[in-house]
Amino acid sequence: MAKKLDGKIALITGGSRGIGAAIAKRLAGDGAQVAITYAKDANAASEVVQAIERDGGKAVTIQADAADAQAVSSAVEKTVATLGRLDVLVNNAGTAIPKRFEETTLEELDRVIDINVRGVFVATQVALKHMNDGGRIITIGSCVGERVLTPGLVPYSATKAAVKLFTQALSREVGSRGITVNNVQPGPIDTDLNPAAGEWAIPQKAATALNRYGRVEEVAALVAFIAGPEASYITGANLTVDGGTNA
Repeated sequence: MAKKLDGKIALITGGSRGIGAAIAKRLAGDGAQVAITYAKDANAASEVVQAIERDGGKAVTIQADAADAQAVSSAVEKTVATLGRLDVLVNNAGTAIPKRFEETTLEELDRVIDINVRGVFVATQVALKHMNDGGRIITIGSCVGERVLTPGLVPYSATKAAVKLFTQALSREVGSRGITVNNVQPGPIDTDLNPAAGEWAIPQKAATALNRYGRVEEVAALVAFIAGPEASYITGANLTVDGGTNA
């Protein structure tokens, strides 16, 4: 039986763990061949590939720190060279350095901006050179890109607001090619970076309507829908998966 992403090629940045790994597995499960980038942990990346291959899918890993513009650019080129084309780009790589703004160093500010904003810009620009009409650009933003309820996330939330407007603006420029550009905004999701048992978890969980952290698969399900054929009229949208945090 045909799967909805059969024949599609997807690149997921930061796909070795957390939300990115779940997205890679889900898109592969829906029939896409996937490439994932990772910054340092080659073992984690290869575990994701092995899980995909066990289920009959195809995946490759590419080492690229999202803060390194040249590495990001060559990762997109390598995806096309290895898998033949590019239909779906998921800008998932991101980082937060939770602390009070006054205590944040310039180096920390630069890193958050380089990964969360510049990395998205670079990957998308290179991807658009290769993407066929009808392609999909999906960025993983955050519910704090619209509304911030917990302290410690000032630079992070500003970068996520930036990709929100990036998504809206870019959708106008590439719409004539049938390429959709959307931003998925997770709330608190249980990952290594933001564990449901962590010290920052109590206020985040309290802010949700469902009184729980989300699962990575719940974010991946929305990404898979946007990547698929049924979402062809959704573009320039900011779609929040946050358990009601921003309700």
